[in-house]
Amino acid sequence: MNQRCFWVTDSQLYRNYHDEEWGIPVYDDKTLFEFLILETFQAGLSWITILNKRENFRKALDNFDYKKIATYNESKYESLLKDAGIIRNKLKIRSAITNAQVFMKIQKEFGSFSKFIWSYVNNEPIVNKFQKREDVPTTTILSDTISKDLKKRGFKFVGSTVMYAYMQAVGMVNDHTADCFKYSN
Repeated sequence: MNQRCFWVTDSQLYRNYHDEEWGIPVYDDKTLFEFLILETFQAGLSWITILNKRENFRKALDNFDYKKIATYNESKYESLLKDAGIIRNKLKIRSAITNAQVFMKIQKEFGSFSKFIWSYVNNEPIVNKFQKREDVPTTTILSDTISKDLKKRGFKFVGSTVMYAYMQAVGMVNDHTADCFKYSN
C-alpha cells in the first residue's frame, strides 16, 4: 500500500485528489481558475468539504467558466445562495463573480492568467524537501506577496494561507513529504 502525505484521509475522494491532482503543475487558465474558486470557498473549512461539493460547484458555476461567471447578475447570485449543493456564503459567492472579472483583466494584461501566476516561481515548481508534517508551512513570504498583489488587483478571499494552498494544489510548489510515494514524482 502506498504511503501518502499526512493530510490524506481514508476517503477515496481524498486519495484520488492527492494521487492524481495535488501538486501536479497546472498551466491552463480554466483549471487554474477552478482551483482558485475552490480554494476561496474552502477558506475556513476543510478541503474534504470542498471535494465533496466539487461536482455541485461545477454544475452551479457553469463548469467554472470564468467568462460566464463574470457576467452573473443578481438573479443568478440569488439562485446560488439557495443552492444547498454548494457553500452558501454571500461574500464567497460574490467573490467568485468579482474574481472571474479580475481574472479576465489579468488575462488581458499578461496574455493568460497562467503566465501571470507562474511568473512568481519563474515558471518552474518549487520542490520542497519536507520530511514531516511540522515542516510544511501554511504561508510563505511568496504566498504573502502573491496574496497582496491579487488583493491590490481586486481579488477577494485570497489571503496568504489560501494562496499557499492554491500554490500547492496547482503544483507551483511541490510539498509532498519525504514519506509520500509521490515525493519523487
